[in-house]
Amino acid sequence: MRLQGRQIDCVRGGREVFSGLDFEAASGQAVAVVGPNGSGKTSLLRLIAGLLVPAGGSIELEDGTAELTLPEQAHYLGHRDALKPALSVLENLSFWRDFLGGEVGDIGESLAKVGLAHATRLPAAYLSAGQRRRLSIGRLLAVWRPVWLLDEPTSALDAAGQDLFAGVMRDHLGRGGIIIAATHAPLGIETRELRIGGGK
Repeated sequence: MRLQGRQIDCVRGGREVFSGLDFEAASGQAVAVVGPNGSGKTSLLRLIAGLLVPAGGSIELEDGTAELTLPEQAHYLGHRDALKPALSVLENLSFWRDFLGGEVGDIGESLAKVGLAHATRLPAAYLSAGQRRRLSIGRLLAVWRPVWLLDEPTSALDAAGQDLFAGVMRDHLGRGGIIIAATHAPLGIETRELRIGGGK
């Protein structure tokens, strides 16, 4: 499997964010997208996820599931944790599992892998920022999708959480997954760097 972008142009609000961008990642590879604030790191992830339309160029997933689009084969983990505060930890993850469909994993095992097995019945409103991020990471495990698009994924995690997430990412890559992560901090895994310059 190979994810690649060719000559991608990104325009937002009439402003060119970046142009002529190329990238590539094969199964088992992680790419760290780096650059200053406003350079287009989040925009690139949103383009790959199908949340934005490129002004030019192409983004393709080779050797994926033919009947599914790229967005249907990707998890997008953004800045905000998409959680319902009134639902419990277990209910939140169950919702996402049912909503996303596909190859479903074990919810209890997913929560254990992110260190939340003890908090299954706790309403999400009572979680700390780091625990909310862990629960969002659990969504990546609840339903298998080969492409992970991660926007500053370790921002709310303490050192133990970062180590735990590094292990989760290594497991995903070991299964042949692909990771594209916009980050200002090391992820704790081997990555290739894609540097985006400042916007115009």
